[in-house]
Amino acid sequence: MQYEHTFNAIDNILRNEAGCSTELDYIEQTSWLLFLKYLNDLEQEQEMKAMLSGKEYKPIITGYMRWSQWAAPKKADGTLDAVNAMTGPDLTQFVDGKLFPTL
Repeated sequence: MQYEHTFNAIDNILRNEAGCSTELDYIEQTSWLLFLKYLNDLEQEQEMKAMLSGKEYKPIITGYMRWSQWAAPKKADGTLDAVNAMTGPDLTQFVDGKLFPTL
């Protein structure tokens, strides 16, 4: 239920943007975001498994390109770092100008 509410909220925001009349107008972007979130979670799990078994794990996406760094940066206590979290034009510029070209 929580995820359904989140997706509905995202759909409502995107649908209100100019030029987005249906989900088909932004399905590609939504798919990329879901993939990047999934990959981040998978890699965090793989890193933890490797660490617990004393092995090394090299993630596919590193540094600031990782979801956990740009989409949901955290403070030392694990809470969202709202000061460093990108929103609006800064987020759009990062995704379009740096993230997607890197991928």
